[in-house]
Amino acid sequence: MSEVAPGLVTVFGGTGFVGSQVVSALARRGWRIRIACRRPDRAWKLQTAGGVGQIKAIRCDATDAAQVGEAIHGADAVINLVGILYEGGGRKFESLHVEASRTIAEASAAAGVDRLVQVSALGANPESQSDYARTKAEAEMAVREVKPDAVIVRPSVVFGAGDDFLNKFAKMAQLSPVLPLVGGGQTKFQPVYVGDVAEAIARATGRGESAGQTYELGGPAVMTFEEVLKLVSRETYRTPGLLPLPFFAARIVGALAQLTAIVGIKPVLTEDQVVLLQSDNVVSDGAQGLADLGIQPTGVEAVAASYLWRYRRGGQFAEPVAA
Repeated sequence: MSEVAPGLVTVFGGTGFVGSQVVSALARRGWRIRIACRRPDRAWKLQTAGGVGQIKAIRCDATDAAQVGEAIHGADAVINLVGILYEGGGRKFESLHVEASRTIAEASAAAGVDRLVQVSALGANPESQSDYARTKAEAEMAVREVKPDAVIVRPSVVFGAGDDFLNKFAKMAQLSPVLPLVGGGQTKFQPVYVGDVAEAIARATGRGESAGQTYELGGPAVMTFEEVLKLVSRETYRTPGLLPLPFFAARIVGALAQLTAIVGIKPVLTEDQVVLLQSDNVVSDGAQGLADLGIQPTGVEAVAASYLWRYRRGGQFAEPVAA
């Protein structure tokens, strides 16, 4: 396995949930890191992830070609983690997934960047009914048109402290006597640990054989939506009921809930997310994944308790609820 000597890497979206972990993984491998983001003030916590002067944050709008070009200037590698889970406040899937990805790829090609890593999503499909999944696929195609040797990384739903997956349902269990069993709860997931995703991206950035490859990242176990909700209930020591919610009803709920995004409040659910829940989110047969990058996947049950305890009555040392 050939390793590229660490140089300067520009990370777009490096202050997010996954991005901050990627920055830490890159720092451990010796890269100098330039974080390109809309709010550099939010990157201050990441300064301690590396040595003095190793990590620097700059302001950059990923849809602005001039700013993207400046952010990439002198870089040996580029990682694009820009993405949103829902639309709102002028932030659209088309502009932030497709247009920004194309802009970053074009700037990388023009600057002669050796390695571009595009972080996509498992389930990305140009024919998908979900705007999220469709634009993620269109972003992949836009990048590969410009840089055929770009690396595509497709994580499944990502868990870990600060996630928008287990935390979301744990908070619901804390506030509500029931949890919604959307579509009967049989949709399959393959949750992947954020630390494993970050390490995979860091290794793909520095691995010569990764050029032009696509990696699908999933954890060691496939779980149904119902099993995920039951895991959350166990780890939070709560006993919410599971309320079956047909997909058509869930789409109505999602459409109404998404109205909160207009005023800048994160919606509990969106119609597009309900559409995503109508398809399984698991690694394809024969796809390259964590094992091909030398990573042993971490199971969700090994990590969930370390941060879901905050939702228990009585906190970390609360007693389990009697069965």
